[in-house]
Amino acid sequence: IRDLLDSDSFCMVVKERELREALDRLKKPPKLVVTDSQAFLKVAADTPLEIPLTSFSILFARFRGDLTTQVLGTMAVDELRAGDTVLVAEACSHHPIADDIGRVKIPRWLTQYVGGKINFEHIQGHDFPEDLSRFKLVIHCGACMMNRREMLSRLLHCRRAGVPVTNYGLAISYSLGIFERALGPFPAALDAYRAAVAGSSVP
Repeated sequence: IRDLLDSDSFCMVVKERELREALDRLKKPPKLVVTDSQAFLKVAADTPLEIPLTSFSILFARFRGDLTTQVLGTMAVDELRAGDTVLVAEACSHHPIADDIGRVKIPRWLTQYVGGKINFEHIQGHDFPEDLSRFKLVIHCGACMMNRREMLSRLLHCRRAGVPVTNYGLAISYSLGIFERALGPFPAALDAYRAAVAGSSVP
């Protein structure tokens, strides 16, 4: 929001249930809609296809880390099988709430997508395992409480271990079937994903 104001742009913040009315009241459509990843389906349904849409978490994957690396890592969701172990990493320490995104919602969505029980392990704060060999996938939060160097270090650690890594917003949009739409504002990352799907080399 600070960046938008400094760039002389309008910024409007609404709850997901108010989005459709807010869009109807605008004389010109917004250049971008950014949602909390947990509200992806509702927001995608209420946002016209011609308006670019993404999530806060995906924005931070680009801002604090390497978006293309995490986009390609998201494709490992299709390789998950019942009994596999997934690491969910949260950069901040907080008390989990009843319907916590990292401990409840993402495990539920991925379990439904895979069609079998997956073992989820969770870490918080600055702890990050040295040995990643037992994990089939690392799902990281948006890393808003970390600096770019620390996030890039974690991505490098995953790459060296040969373990794919994604983040909350990417994993959620993939499991809900709106991945390409969520990548629409990031043409390079979207092209890399489409190239990987097609089996060609990633630029």
